[in-house]
Amino acid sequence: MTGALVVFDWDGTLMDSTGAITHSIQSAARDLGLMVPDRKQASWVIGLGLRDSLKYAVPDLPEDRLSAFVERYRYHYLHCEPALGAFEGVVPMLERLKSLGVPMAIATGKSRLGLNRVLEQTGWRHFFADTRTADEGHPKPHPWMLLDLLSSLGSVPSQTIMVGDTTHDLEMAASAGTRAVAVSYGAHGVDDLALAKPEAIFSDTPSLALWLESQLAA
Repeated sequence: MTGALVVFDWDGTLMDSTGAITHSIQSAARDLGLMVPDRKQASWVIGLGLRDSLKYAVPDLPEDRLSAFVERYRYHYLHCEPALGAFEGVVPMLERLKSLGVPMAIATGKSRLGLNRVLEQTGWRHFFADTRTADEGHPKPHPWMLLDLLSSLGSVPSQTIMVGDTTHDLEMAASAGTRAVAVSYGAHGVDDLALAKPEAIFSDTPSLALWLESQLAA
C-alpha cells in the first residue's frame, strides 16, 4: 500500500455535527439581530473558510461585527458539542483501516484548536497519520490541505482518496488531482454531490468502509 492514503473530512463525514453547526450559525445571526439563514443556506457553507462561509450564509453581517458573530457562534457550538457523536459505523471503519496499515488523515474546515479539542474528546488521534485545518493555510475548496498532506506523508494523488460530504471537499480533491468519494448523510444532498462527479456516493458508513477496503486491496 505504498503511497496509499485516505483523507477524511470531519464534520458531516465522520462526526454527526452538521445540525449543530447549522443551528449555531442561525443562533448567532439571531443574537446579533441579523437575517437568519435557512437550514440549506447555513449548512451549505460547512467546510469553507470563515470569511467565505459568513459572506454566503450571513451576507448582511458588517465587517466590524465579525468578531462578535464568531463569539456567539462558538458559544452555541460549544454548548452543543458534548452531545455530538460519530455516525454509525465510523469507529469500526477507522479501526479496520488502521489494522490493514492504511494511512489516514484529516482535512477539515475546523480550526486547529477545534480539531485538537475533538480529537482529544473522541480519542481518535491515533487513527490519523497527519491532519490539516482551514486556519493553517488555505481553506476548501483550495487544494492546499490535500497537497500538503500528500507532501508530508509521501503519498501520490492517484493513490489518495478524499472522503467528504460536501462539494467543497470534492472540488478540493479535483484541484489536487486526487480521487474522491462522497457521503450523502452530511451537509450537501445527493443531487449537488453528483454534480461534482465523485467516483461514488454512499448513504451510510458501512458501505463506504467496504468500498474503501476493496479499493485499497486492489
